[in-house]
Amino acid sequence: MNYTEYHAKYYANELIRRNSCSTVEKLSMSLFDATVDLNPHQVEAALFAFRSPISKGVILADEVGLGKTIEAGLVMCQYWAERKRKILVICPSSLRKQWSIELKEKFNLPSTILETKTYNDEKKNGSINPFEQDKVMIVSTHFANRKKEDIRLVNWDLVVIDEAHKLRNVYKKNNKMGNGIRWAVEDKKKILLTATPLQNSLLELYGLSVLIDEHIFGDIKSFRSQFINQGEIAQLKERLKTFTHRTLRKDVLEYIKYTERHPLTQKFRATDEEYELYEKVSEFLQREDTYAIPKSQRTLTTLILRKLLASSTEAIIGTLKTIKDRLIKIKDGFETESNLFEDYIDDEDILCQLHEDNEDNEDIENDNIGLQQRIINIEKIENEIKEIEKFISLARKIKIDTKSNALLKAIEIGFNKLEDMGANRKALIFTESRRTQEYIKNFLENSGYKDKIVVFNGTNTCKEARNIYIEWLENNKNTGKISGSKSADKRASLIEYFRDKAEIMIATESAAEGVNLQFCSLIINYDLPWNPQRIEQRIGRCHRYGQKHDVVVVNFLNERNAADRRVYELLENKFNLFKGVLGSSDEVLGSLESGVDFERRILNIYQNCRNPEDIEREFNLLQKEMEQTINSKMEETKKNLLDNFDEDVHLRLKVQLDKAKLFLDRYEKLFWRLTKYELKNFAEFEDEKLTFNLYKNIKGAFVKGNYKLISKDKNKKNIDGNYLYRISHPIGEYVINNALKRDLKKSKLIFDITNHRTKISVIEQLKGKSGSLILSKFTIDSFEREEYLLFNGYLTSGEILPPEVCKKLFECGASVDKSNVTNSYEERLLNDSKQHARAILNEVMEINQKYFLEEQERFYKWEEDMILSAEKALEDTKAQIKLLERQARRAISLKEQNDLNKKIKELERLKRKQRRDIFDIEDDVKQKREELIEALEKRMEHKTNLETLFIIDFEVK
Repeated sequence: MNYTEYHAKYYANELIRRNSCSTVEKLSMSLFDATVDLNPHQVEAALFAFRSPISKGVILADEVGLGKTIEAGLVMCQYWAERKRKILVICPSSLRKQWSIELKEKFNLPSTILETKTYNDEKKNGSINPFEQDKVMIVSTHFANRKKEDIRLVNWDLVVIDEAHKLRNVYKKNNKMGNGIRWAVEDKKKILLTATPLQNSLLELYGLSVLIDEHIFGDIKSFRSQFINQGEIAQLKERLKTFTHRTLRKDVLEYIKYTERHPLTQKFRATDEEYELYEKVSEFLQREDTYAIPKSQRTLTTLILRKLLASSTEAIIGTLKTIKDRLIKIKDGFETESNLFEDYIDDEDILCQLHEDNEDNEDIENDNIGLQQRIINIEKIENEIKEIEKFISLARKIKIDTKSNALLKAIEIGFNKLEDMGANRKALIFTESRRTQEYIKNFLENSGYKDKIVVFNGTNTCKEARNIYIEWLENNKNTGKISGSKSADKRASLIEYFRDKAEIMIATESAAEGVNLQFCSLIINYDLPWNPQRIEQRIGRCHRYGQKHDVVVVNFLNERNAADRRVYELLENKFNLFKGVLGSSDEVLGSLESGVDFERRILNIYQNCRNPEDIEREFNLLQKEMEQTINSKMEETKKNLLDNFDEDVHLRLKVQLDKAKLFLDRYEKLFWRLTKYELKNFAEFEDEKLTFNLYKNIKGAFVKGNYKLISKDKNKKNIDGNYLYRISHPIGEYVINNALKRDLKKSKLIFDITNHRTKISVIEQLKGKSGSLILSKFTIDSFEREEYLLFNGYLTSGEILPPEVCKKLFECGASVDKSNVTNSYEERLLNDSKQHARAILNEVMEINQKYFLEEQERFYKWEEDMILSAEKALEDTKAQIKLLERQARRAISLKEQNDLNKKIKELERLKRKQRRDIFDIEDDVKQKREELIEALEKRMEHKTNLETLFIIDFEVK
């Protein structure tokens, strides 16, 4: 089928035009470009984020596991495609890398993680504001607060705040971090992501609303009065609809299949030697004043040593040797305590991870009491050195850990379960120590698993990893998979090796971030973190959307350790981490202010309890506290506040899916046809496979090779890397820009319906007829920019050709006849195009008027809230006066009556002031409301532009 430069011009404009925010087409480029499955609830959520061009943001509150990151990614991808590229992601530090990888892999969006080091590097390189980059900027929540002045200076197009419930106390003046971030982004469009927008209190919803826009509700007093004290739930639900979107798992079971988690507890009993080592080192760690544990960051250092003690003998030996060497240097005057912690974090991923976790904990500074220079007590330090030497000697007597023998049993049981399920024979073993990782590797290789293991850690610098990486580079030199980032490519090579060759991956905590291993269904926690959020993150590497089998989760339990048993009981039974469809819900994990805080509570028990009775008592208290937090139930009406926004959700999602599929099918065809036209002299095309071989360089800019068009068909797997062809690919941008810039003169097109593959009835009826048509591009700048492609046409008989029929003409191939061109209908076509534009403008302004009235209504409700708050304060004062007057009448002594009368007089003065204040408040909020509406009216003013793309004569044959 032959296409023309006129087809190309139309297709290119259609592919990149900015659509109205009320239609699926608004997500045109992001839906097409993203390598994600087409799930209707995610499309709906992304469209909700675009629902009003004048709101300051929305909350996307889908239940856990439904892909809120993808929903936000679709919005970000569309912004990027529309050249709105000032985008900021604020998230917990542990999620930064995951965000970066997901944006690259799923949406082809470049990003930069900005932290202290990269920020300072940018400053050194001359950057005035390191946040001003043409990439998606990703920062931790705490770093965002520290750099709030820099963030405020950037004119952000979009700000995404992940785990937004952590900022729910922003309405409190003493919440420095929340208020800092709110101030930094207060006038910017925001998407808040949270699965726990309503945990134990409606005030959390209020806090999130303030983070978006302080004019959604009135102040905290009026919110409490209306929605908590008076229980106006129906009214609250109605107001939430404008900025909160939530889908439940039960709503999407038709589209998404969930697998289960199956827990397996592998018990073992430590030997007497192992028990003795544990008890002696534990007692040493419980001492308040030792040279071995630096006073600076004492809590964190102790936590690290305890984790290594529980990990493996190999791990603790290495660390004990480091401690001994440092103590000798301190004794000899070559070192101070200040450098001890840095040595402890060398060569251990767990230490870096815990350090990062605690770096983001606002209270950690309480531990950093600073170095106290003290006179070295030589005798005391020598005694400590001798103790450490005894620990090392005792540890060296232990040749093979009991837990490692238990690991062999666990792997065998796990693999048998995988075989029963028909799952891949793959096991992901997590350890918190790199020394333990090496010990397990050697042990398993000597136990029948030689050449079946791959290790994965924070550096990936071992010989095996280097060899795997070199082989991967060679195998993928012509595939487009090589990103150019050595660390990222090395990670990719190890993951592919695990997928294709190895049976076991032994990973440290670094594999719990940004790695997707759905092909693996067995997770073994050789070391179990005390932080529930970290455990969920680990399991989530395999148990996630796309996992085809149930996931087996193995944990080890030392039967001789009372504290370990109680920790495991909490994690399994109270946090429900290891069983069920999706493990621990966000509601449960969200009940923790921080996993780090919970971890520190556990550490306190280990440090302060000297006998089993103390351990039992303290864990009972902690468990009771956790039960009160986790099991606190809200009234049924409040619990359902976000769960039933729309009873017809199933039908609505089906309609949304059907619309998206139809749209994407057309979009794919237009892009493929455009590519075929623009690359006809450079590539060979296979229509059935939607692939092309670029055999000739285009100005030397693109790599030759086989390219495959991106697909949303779940049965067609997309390839990885630079040969996946989409609009955001450099070749995609080339073909679109080439067509857009082409200046087209009037010609005659002869459309061929006879040889068209499928029947188009309306065009069949035009066979043998001719006419003229115009294609114009109409741009409206108001609340947002919208672009419309307007067809107008006539047959030579004078009959009007409807725009839909004009579009259908360009479904057919055509040839160009430049010699036989008339000027018939040209002036009429131009006039009709102007009239068409006026009709579109009227429609758009009607829609904008709806947005305006909705926003205006919100401002009126805010005004009512504020006045209600003032009136409520007056009512409260009156009630207090009545109560005191009743008490004064019943006073049994003159002194008591006089004291009460004094209080009544004070309240009477307050009552008079409050009455006066009500009028002032009414005037103030009315003026503020009028200012907000006036600003809104200015934004509603519009500019338009009408551009003729081409005029043609045509004939249908």
